[in-house]
Amino acid sequence: MSQHKHSHNHAHASQLSFDDPQRYALSNRCTWISVFVNIGLTVVQVLAGIFSHSQSLIADGVHSLSDLISDFLVLIASYHSKSPADDSHPYGHGRIETAASLVLGAILVVTGVGIIYGAAIKLDNLGDMPPVTSLALWTAGLALIAKEGLFRYMLYVGERLRSPLLIANAWHARSDAASSLVVAVGIAANMMGFVYADSIAAILVGFMIMRMGFVFAWEAFQELIDAGLSFEEVASIRQTLMDTQGVQNVHELRTRKMAHRVLVDAHILVDSKISVSEGHSIAERARKRVIDSHESVNNVLVHVDTEDDGGTSEMLTDFPSRAELLESLASVLVGLPEPEQVTFHYLAGKVEADVLMPFDAIKTKAAISKANQLILARLDGHAYFSEIRLAAKLA
Repeated sequence: MSQHKHSHNHAHASQLSFDDPQRYALSNRCTWISVFVNIGLTVVQVLAGIFSHSQSLIADGVHSLSDLISDFLVLIASYHSKSPADDSHPYGHGRIETAASLVLGAILVVTGVGIIYGAAIKLDNLGDMPPVTSLALWTAGLALIAKEGLFRYMLYVGERLRSPLLIANAWHARSDAASSLVVAVGIAANMMGFVYADSIAAILVGFMIMRMGFVFAWEAFQELIDAGLSFEEVASIRQTLMDTQGVQNVHELRTRKMAHRVLVDAHILVDSKISVSEGHSIAERARKRVIDSHESVNNVLVHVDTEDDGGTSEMLTDFPSRAELLESLASVLVGLPEPEQVTFHYLAGKVEADVLMPFDAIKTKAAISKANQLILARLDGHAYFSEIRLAAKLA
């Protein structure tokens, strides 16, 4: 599993973008190559295992057959996952790959259990087993070379495409290569007189298959239940948001994966006195910075806060409508001209109002100061307003 993570994090420099037209074609070609290789290996290993009396070679052939099944799962999943978003699937169909990875893992687990069970039965009847011939050893060596080469090719393509399913399938091929090595050692030991070695090798192959199945099934399951990115990856995204000019703080940062994509939700704190359009501009810059700086991220939803809303979000929903606030404001501004523009700021459970008067209404600083003093006296204990700032429009 650690090797899998290492290779996934150190992807090839020439990765293709998600919307590159070569992506689907390259994925398909890689998988079809795997199909033809596994068809050949399955036939050769099973037939050679039967003629050479090697149970472990037959088990390895069954392992290649499970690869063949997983290859077709990859082809089906790749075809459907490239479908664009629609009304029923607004985030696209990427999770088809994830579901296929889960099925692939389950197939591996069941295959491993079957191989272990069959080998255990054979161990109880060692005296009835004929000796393994050299054909089995040559076939195991050929399978080892073919599977290792297939692994390296598929891993290269999977990392270029950033496809978890292709990478999982590549490591499935590596598990086959490792199992072929175990089979070769077991066959060699059997030919040297250790008659039980072939069955022991078959059991080891079964355990290797089971382990890889559990790994892939668990990782797919974690994605299906919306497990977030690692602490380090989340911290890196948080820092990218914090480094955006105008962002004062970041909270409620959430991440989840969808096949080769990462979706991010975040709340950013901005200056409470800026305009809505400026806050939106800051959010868009923050969003673009995350997408540009983190290759796996392709969707970021940024919510703009004028204060940390951890404890005030419910209070904000309890405020009256703008029309009701304007009506309440009118009772405070009794005796003054009708405002030309009113801006409300919802802060700390209260409302602050910036009131702009017409130019002809209040012409001097002294008049504005007197009006503000009158308003201040009327605000004492007001249900909604904590401050009302009066200003006159310039000519």
